[in-house]
Amino acid sequence: MDTGGRLIAGSHNRNEFVLINADENARIKSVKELSGQSCQICGDEIEITVDGEPFVACNECAFPVCRTCYEYERREGNQACPQCKTRYKRIKGSPRVEGDEEEDDIDDLDNEFDYGTLDPQQVTDSMLTARLNAVRGSQLNSSRMPAHSELYSSPPSSQIPLLTYVEEGLEISADHHALIVPSSMGHGNRVHPMSYTDPSIPLQHRPMVPRKDIAVYGYGSVSWKDRMEEWKKKKNEKLQVVKHEGGNDGGNLDEEELDADLPMMDEGRQPLSRKLPIPSSKINPYRLVIIARLAILGLFFHYRLLHPVRDAYGLWLTSVICEIWFAVSWILDQFPKWYPIERETYLDRLSLRYEKEGKLSELASIDIFVSTVDPMKEPPLITANTVLSILAVDYPVDKVACYVSDDGSAMLTFEALSETSEFARKWVPFCKKFNIEPRAPEWYFTQKIDYLKDKVHPTFVRERRAMKREYEEFKVRINGLVATAQKVPEDGWTMQDGTPWPGNSVRDHPGMIQVFLGHSGVRDVEGNELPCLVYVSREKRPGFEHHKKAGAMNALIRVSAVLSNAPYLLNVDCDHYINNSKALREAMCFMMDPISGKKICYVQFPQRFDGIDRHDRYSNRNVVFFDINMKGLDGIQGPIYVGTGCVFRRQALYGYDAPVTKKPPGKTCNCLPKWCCCLCCCSRKNKKTKQKKTVKKPKQREASKQIHALENIEEGISDCISQKSSEASQMKLEKKFGQSPVFVTSTLLENGGGPRKAIPPSLLSEAIQVISCGYEDKTEWGKEVGWIYGSVTEDILTGFKMHCHGWRSVYCMPKQPAFKGSAPINLSDRLHQVLRWALGSVEIFLSRHCPIWYGYGGGMKWLERFSYINSVIYPWTSIPLLVYCTLPAICLLSGKFIVPEISNYAGVVFMALFVSIAVTGILEMQWGGVGIDDWWRNEQFWVIGGVSSHLFALFQGLLKVLAGVSTSFIVTSKAADDGEFSELYLFKWTSLLIPPTTLLIINIVGVVVGVSDAINNGYDSWGPLFGRLFFALWVIIHLYPFLKGLLGKQDRMPTIILVWSILLASILTLMWVRINPFVSKDGLVLEICELNCDD
Repeated sequence: MDTGGRLIAGSHNRNEFVLINADENARIKSVKELSGQSCQICGDEIEITVDGEPFVACNECAFPVCRTCYEYERREGNQACPQCKTRYKRIKGSPRVEGDEEEDDIDDLDNEFDYGTLDPQQVTDSMLTARLNAVRGSQLNSSRMPAHSELYSSPPSSQIPLLTYVEEGLEISADHHALIVPSSMGHGNRVHPMSYTDPSIPLQHRPMVPRKDIAVYGYGSVSWKDRMEEWKKKKNEKLQVVKHEGGNDGGNLDEEELDADLPMMDEGRQPLSRKLPIPSSKINPYRLVIIARLAILGLFFHYRLLHPVRDAYGLWLTSVICEIWFAVSWILDQFPKWYPIERETYLDRLSLRYEKEGKLSELASIDIFVSTVDPMKEPPLITANTVLSILAVDYPVDKVACYVSDDGSAMLTFEALSETSEFARKWVPFCKKFNIEPRAPEWYFTQKIDYLKDKVHPTFVRERRAMKREYEEFKVRINGLVATAQKVPEDGWTMQDGTPWPGNSVRDHPGMIQVFLGHSGVRDVEGNELPCLVYVSREKRPGFEHHKKAGAMNALIRVSAVLSNAPYLLNVDCDHYINNSKALREAMCFMMDPISGKKICYVQFPQRFDGIDRHDRYSNRNVVFFDINMKGLDGIQGPIYVGTGCVFRRQALYGYDAPVTKKPPGKTCNCLPKWCCCLCCCSRKNKKTKQKKTVKKPKQREASKQIHALENIEEGISDCISQKSSEASQMKLEKKFGQSPVFVTSTLLENGGGPRKAIPPSLLSEAIQVISCGYEDKTEWGKEVGWIYGSVTEDILTGFKMHCHGWRSVYCMPKQPAFKGSAPINLSDRLHQVLRWALGSVEIFLSRHCPIWYGYGGGMKWLERFSYINSVIYPWTSIPLLVYCTLPAICLLSGKFIVPEISNYAGVVFMALFVSIAVTGILEMQWGGVGIDDWWRNEQFWVIGGVSSHLFALFQGLLKVLAGVSTSFIVTSKAADDGEFSELYLFKWTSLLIPPTTLLIINIVGVVVGVSDAINNGYDSWGPLFGRLFFALWVIIHLYPFLKGLLGKQDRMPTIILVWSILLASILTLMWVRINPFVSKDGLVLEICELNCDD
């Protein structure tokens, strides 16, 4: 990428384009100076026509107007020049409107945007070439859409057969012609990896008839023999047979046996992954226990509803309502785990298929997104480690591009990324030379393992010591930048060349792009090419809605499509580094699988964390969710998107529907009884009527269909049949994706592709345009395209929309964790993190995208919908949970209970319910590989988070949706290395601590009062007290980690908690004195003493 290594800043709306850190002669250039004359309406540049002249809309006054504004004025406006008011005449290549004179050429209104019969690759080539010609003045192609004759006269690519037998006649289509390609013809100049040919060279095409001599068409000629020899050579290379050892003298097979076993022995053609179902010895008992638990629940509610407590009717009714809600929540959570599976990948087969020896790698390109906001809460050193692990990943360097989104426009992040790019020139070759893991230097140098294991290189120890010294110096430089950034100058930050930092105002600054690595001349210390590294800070202006992280990710989608346009995307948080250098290859085993890969929208990896205490006090690892729930979803339609560590298919993010799988033909009715035929006919009629209804009322599936190539390799011929609907209309695409022609063109390329080595000025201005603050206005961004807006948890909403379009996702769990990150380990930060997640779920529940009523008829399975419903209603469980945890204290203080006197039948039902709950958990731990400690911590924090974060999130969500009171977004702090578990005992006061603290106090007071009452009343009162004490102790045990968090490291309760405890205890004591339960309500009861005191 030829940007000169300079920072590019600009605003499309203000027609600003600035190059910073340049020489004095080229420091500031406007768009007009870079690309010629600019449009006086939209500010865009004027394109260059095929004749090399600027586009002129008005022949009277030559008022500068671009073709887009010209066509819009003719279509929607008054069809006149804004300056001289002369009516616009139709220019060839533009659509007709009413009033145009009739013309006799094929360039008419009916065929203007008829793309249905064209090759989509040729269409997109022409669109992108025309856009680049507008600036460079190239003579490659015309700026208009090619006519049919031009497209069909272009030479075919290697995927189209040269000869096809057809009958001679007038109705022979162009794709059945025998194309004779002149030997002197070469390919045209290419500006992106897609196939392109020069249409100016005439080509012959003739129908071929089998009755005639085929030598007439070149079959058997020298050129044909050369092509046949080349085809045979390619075929032999594709059929790479892996020789297996053993049998027949070391595996030497004769030709007959080799041909017979060829399909089985060809590892390159085997599936790249496979499903591993849970063994039946584990899953079948689990399913039986679930069914039994359902039956026991029915018996339990039958007893509870038919045996009310007359003297405590309010407590009984409240408890029954809470229990019904818990049962519904359990059903929504349990049944999506009915079909759990695991998966296995084959990286060796991936290499055999797409990385042949002596040839360029055919692996797909991947654009990697790293998002950061505040460098003070997200330390630059952590972000730098994430970027370094990406640049050193085990993947072809020309296939990787890393985009870092700085949504806080911090110069600290920019300078830290500049230092990171310099250190990467040393770190990347070191990682690949010695194959080290992990490739984030902070975690590599601090891991407590034998780093000499499996290392045989004699210079490893010496180079490792030198690299560790280099990294320590790098850390000192980063820490120096952080220390300098603590105090902001009054005039704002200034760059090294004296230019003011464009992002001094966080809420009012232009868009900024800096290409650090990947452009010409920047290589590592060993002279090897490095992956592309781009800094991006989108434009922000007052009065615009920027949509936080989701808006930043959508900006990265667009700018990456303009610059590199990889077909797959990986997004990671700034604190999630790549722990397994082969993680991208693991994802490609699913995405690039020719059998099942076409319907996969994303591959989700589990989240794993460093720096968590051994006991995981606050369930930061969340192992139950990632190792049990996600495996269950993978067996249905795929896991939900969790916000990081996810590889996407770019076309799925564009809002396209999943490809429809053609079902095999069913049985005919000839072999079935007549009554079966009648049933079949009736069902078919019903299906036809349903299809007609769906045609009348289209729901989710739009007229836009993705290009899905069906590859069929037979006799060396590769036929790619691509279908595209009428949404290829330029106007519809711009309404959906925005007004950038380059970006709109890139959306039509299913396999990606775009200019990588050099960026002409037009692409730089396009990149600035697509990150402008007003680009998404009146488009479908955030509604149907990209990351979906409307919730702070945009990840759940985005994945839900993809599943509604019929896509499926995959859960990949390699043995070595693919990604690792940092988690907030102190209580307050953990509760704030859970609060943000729960708030996003409440926002989705109150929006039109709620899974309860949205997305029917789009291909989502019912169990998958159950999971999404559960993910948005769980914050509502906080109300019944808080009430249910308060009931034990009320029962102990009042002497009442929610259950009447328990009979033998009721005792059996209660015991069976508790046993079924325990057995379900044990079996889940068995097939999920989860320890009992992790399972119990998850249960405890479900109560802690439910009565604190979920409750506050529910009220904040209701205030935001109903009253319009928005809450501020709190970025979770990512701790740097300040000592092991340094923040575990750090106490930070927050209002989230009040509800669980109150529950703890009233339940402890209730236990004390209940025991005192039993001691005072004698032995008979201990029986009824047992159930109430068990109920209260259940609450206290679940809140025990919260209590430890309040006490801190020194087992000292903080002053604020002590004050709250004394206040609440005083209130409860006064209430207790007022109630006075030890005294009868009828006054003192005097009884005659049996002792004779007179004697």
